[in-house]
Amino acid sequence: MTAARHPALPGLQGSLFDQGDDIRFGTLDGLRRTALDSGSWIDHLPGWLHGADALFEELAARVPWRAEERPMYDAVVAVPRLLAHYGEGAPLPHPALVEARQTLSSHYAAELGEPFVTAGLCLYRDGRDSVAWHGDRTGRSATRDTMVAILSLGDPRDLAFRPRSGGPTVLRLPLGHGDLVVMGGACQRAWEHAVPKTSRAVGPRISVQFRPRGVR
Repeated sequence: MTAARHPALPGLQGSLFDQGDDIRFGTLDGLRRTALDSGSWIDHLPGWLHGADALFEELAARVPWRAEERPMYDAVVAVPRLLAHYGEGAPLPHPALVEARQTLSSHYAAELGEPFVTAGLCLYRDGRDSVAWHGDRTGRSATRDTMVAILSLGDPRDLAFRPRSGGPTVLRLPLGHGDLVVMGGACQRAWEHAVPKTSRAVGPRISVQFRPRGVR
């Protein structure tokens, strides 16, 4: 594992609709829910965070990004993205992330029954960085309904969904520039999600994932 606090990144293509440095959240009134099946759903809100590009620049420079490796078959390969994780009680790297987590915890309190307490960050440097098909099933989410909320900053990348049993991609959401998506119900057990590689010329993206206690 190596640290990459100031990674060399291609230029971020700023949003045409969000050019200010005033980092602030809109309301959650515009959240739209899509049912994936009878027990799994996603909520989606484009452009929840205003000033998202400014927050991207601060996090890209401030977060102690890690390059990790993992075993695959008979080899050890580099994880194709940079990572950072803030466990329960750990100070978050920017006040906006504290506000986002508190706001989401309050909004989903009745459904979730507990707050979001951790934050995992992924930095996708370009289209070669990705995350393979998976569900967040480490911990309680392997057997219980839960939620994972994702705030996306930087250039949009597709978040794809397919049933855990396999088959074609059912849904693709291009996420970036302050977009919010929340995966709920049995989504982590019954469905898989991925950020596929792309040959398109795309700039960097940061994904911030908020999770409840005991969910990874």
